[in-house]
Amino acid sequence: MSRRLDSLSGLASTAVAPSYDRTALKPGIIHLGPGAFFRAHAAPFTDDALAAQNGDWGIEVASLRTADVATHLNEQHGLYTMLVRDTAGTTARVIGSVLVAYVATRDRAKLLARLADPAIRIVSLTVTEKAYGLDPTTGGLDEKHPDIAADLKNPQEPRSAVGYIVAGLALRRRAGIAPFTPLSCDNLPSNGAVLKRLVLGFAERTDLELARWIEANVPFPSTMVDRITPASTEETYRDAERLTGRQDLAAIETEPFTQWVIEDHFAAGRPAWDAVGALMVKDVSPYEKMKLRMLNGAHSLLAYLGFLHGYEFIRDVMEDKALAALARRHMDVAAKTLDPVPGIDLDDYAGDLIARFANKAIAHRTYQIAMDGTQKLPQRLLEPASEIVAKGGRAGTYALAVAAWMRYALGIDRNGNAYELRDPRAGEIAERLSGVPRNGQAVSAALFALPGLFPAALTSNAAWTGTVAAALDILIRNETLPAEMIAAD
Repeated sequence: MSRRLDSLSGLASTAVAPSYDRTALKPGIIHLGPGAFFRAHAAPFTDDALAAQNGDWGIEVASLRTADVATHLNEQHGLYTMLVRDTAGTTARVIGSVLVAYVATRDRAKLLARLADPAIRIVSLTVTEKAYGLDPTTGGLDEKHPDIAADLKNPQEPRSAVGYIVAGLALRRRAGIAPFTPLSCDNLPSNGAVLKRLVLGFAERTDLELARWIEANVPFPSTMVDRITPASTEETYRDAERLTGRQDLAAIETEPFTQWVIEDHFAAGRPAWDAVGALMVKDVSPYEKMKLRMLNGAHSLLAYLGFLHGYEFIRDVMEDKALAALARRHMDVAAKTLDPVPGIDLDDYAGDLIARFANKAIAHRTYQIAMDGTQKLPQRLLEPASEIVAKGGRAGTYALAVAAWMRYALGIDRNGNAYELRDPRAGEIAERLSGVPRNGQAVSAALFALPGLFPAALTSNAAWTGTVAAALDILIRNETLPAEMIAAD
């Protein structure tokens, strides 16, 4: 077995190494949540920016929960392999922008000290939607979220991302140090505004003067991020070792496409991301809405229907001509809910998405995309569906997607095998479905009643809920949706 990827010396010629001097690199960013997506997106963008213009913008990462990724990164001095896969083959690139990794559960004091260091000017995060402590009903801070509740009781020993951001800003204010810029990179609409609302809500409950200081001094730029990144597998690690000549248990794989749109509002500078392809804008909302409704919405549609049909990967779903056509039709319907997006032709964008979904080199599991449905459905499917039906439209593809999610929520596949929903409201869903007859009308009625999930514009529309119930009834019987239902928009 090859030795670990703990230096850049002796790399195989098939791997691309950083072109800048890592020994001179100093930290400027702390990133919370160093999962595969961060390692396939923000870290490579920063790696490119360092190669283009240098600067003290090395990244220190912190895992708020598990230790595995942080352990592997530290064993490799922050180095890891990014595999880029397409039908032409796989390439390997070693990313050097990460310097060190912390595990918050054991390195809390050290992480707080780093957040207070004036050298740290940006605190970015990819912690998934469910980790924000967002109350889906009010849109504010969920004080019942276990980590938020614990942090409100003891803000000096945070557990949540919001808790750490507030604690770090409190330390800086107390020491007279300029604030860092919190930068959300998660798939939330207006993610910067959401993060600001939660941070201020937390601070108002613990230190009103701190809340006022944050309001006056701390920017919360929104971002739109896009790159399909499957979970790493044994094949990922084997290919990383084959192409670099080193063992790498922090390796990730991704597609060639990458996009980052960022509101250019930072308290103390930023890397030269704009020099390497990031789009710096005044308002990110048109781009994020485009992505959420066209890419993410279609992704969820394909994930739920594909999983129910027994397809393991999105690329497999795309070989089903009816489902691939449904995805394109859904994108076309979603595009009509959007205002013009500067610099983007939405028809071309949809075509590119279909090609990306069909990339046979990317093994993106339907089960991975299906997780956290109650967190994802509102912005991806329910908000645009509400707009469509309010204007007298059918929103038929949206009804099919919701029916597929409801069938998925039963937790039993077509062969009678149980699976875990992996949804923060899984317990509530199970309770709602307990004792409910397994037919489309009864199951849809039970799930439409979930508090704070479905807008009244949808649940009060008998035609739309009827379409959901009819499609769900077919899916519960493990039958294929008829062509005329799939063809309806």
